[in-house]
Amino acid sequence: MFVDGDWREARSGTVATATSPATGEAIGTVPDGDRTDAREAIAAATRAATGWARLSAFDRAALLHRVADVIEGKRDSLARTLTLDQGKPLKAEAYDEVDELVVYWRMAAEDAKRLGGLLPPSSGRGTRAMLVRRPRGVVGVITPWNWPYTMPAELIAPALAVGNTVVWTPAPSTAISAIALAGCVAEADLPPGVLNLVTGPGPVVGDEIARHPDVNAVAFIGSTATGRLVAEAAAGKATLLEMGGNGPLVVLEDADLDRAVEGALAACFLCAGQSCTAGERLLVHEAVHNDFADRLTAAVQDRVRLGDPFDDTTTMGPLNNPGVAAKMAAHVADAVERGATIRTGGKPAAGFPTGLYWPATVLTGVPANALAATEETFGPIAPIVTIGGLDEAVELTNASRYGLLAAIYTADLRRGLDFAERVRTGWVNVNESTNYWESHLPFGGRAGSDSGLGRVGGPHPMETFTELQTIIIGG
Repeated sequence: MFVDGDWREARSGTVATATSPATGEAIGTVPDGDRTDAREAIAAATRAATGWARLSAFDRAALLHRVADVIEGKRDSLARTLTLDQGKPLKAEAYDEVDELVVYWRMAAEDAKRLGGLLPPSSGRGTRAMLVRRPRGVVGVITPWNWPYTMPAELIAPALAVGNTVVWTPAPSTAISAIALAGCVAEADLPPGVLNLVTGPGPVVGDEIARHPDVNAVAFIGSTATGRLVAEAAAGKATLLEMGGNGPLVVLEDADLDRAVEGALAACFLCAGQSCTAGERLLVHEAVHNDFADRLTAAVQDRVRLGDPFDDTTTMGPLNNPGVAAKMAAHVADAVERGATIRTGGKPAAGFPTGLYWPATVLTGVPANALAATEETFGPIAPIVTIGGLDEAVELTNASRYGLLAAIYTADLRRGLDFAERVRTGWVNVNESTNYWESHLPFGGRAGSDSGLGRVGGPHPMETFTELQTIIIGG
């Protein structure tokens, strides 16, 4: 673990074995931290907070750019660590995530320079009012395993850039990647205690970080169930929660089907479907359902290549952990029980080192109430639900307890914008995949949904990581 500028083991001396989903082999050990370790990290962050906040935005930006420089220099090793630890294909995905990681650090550095206040009018003659943004202090960051570099960076980098210190705990199943990223920060030589990494079980370390009185804000990315626990523990603090999603990707009768198929491939099978913006359900108009299903099935069989993630020809690697594989199996079985047909895939692939290699799966005849159409499968699945038109697409989208992102394919821009206006999701793509997003734009769930609150992306999390201070200057 990395605490107060030093590498250390857990105070208990216990470790957890890290296993690669790609090979099934042990790839290292990780300190199994507990509440004591978390408290020491919080204390270090608290001690460092005042000095870090007093640096100018330009001084902090220079240090964040230094982190990005280190990451660029370690591009190959970071990508290989990611593939071994998380399972995503090296050439098809891992290098891209490392490159995007650089973007997040540099973007936060520059956005912090432009974070301004306000000079509103005052009612007093000669009196001046100023509104300035101040860092909150210590920010607790809890991150998932599906994007173990970029998702931490989209929280940690802006939190640091605006003058907070950070205590970070990553998902245990990709803690090796987290340690590699923390190593880049250590090499960039930020002041001790500015960034602290504590590995260990979420219900212990994550809970301590979220509930500790010296943590002033909490940022979380992960499942809805865990997010609710984090929100409860962090009650009364500033919180940013980016949680689950359930698509959908809508294909209307006037859609360009070739383009929609391309969108579905990216929506359903990027990161083996392990994305909160995955196309968890495809709502396809009855007039084009059969044609679309045939085209998608053929494209999957021809172009989605499941295999060794270190092989340059592989486009999809294994699932990250047994829990995701079990959910994938349960959702396929439930859909089939309810009358769905497996067009391709449907069961774990044989001949691989682990049981985590699931082929891209296409299901047709999926009822709207099947688990694969209502829950977050988080696997390489494309459940196709037949719809009669735009109104039904809106109805099914809004019936979901999730409200993160939706996409629609149509030749009529007016219908696309009508869909965007009527659905309760934080982001809508028209003629783009559900997995299309840009890192500088605000991303998050709609109010009242199970997809969280607040926004990540560019300068937008800085609103959560700072608070307004009012200053009055008498006339």
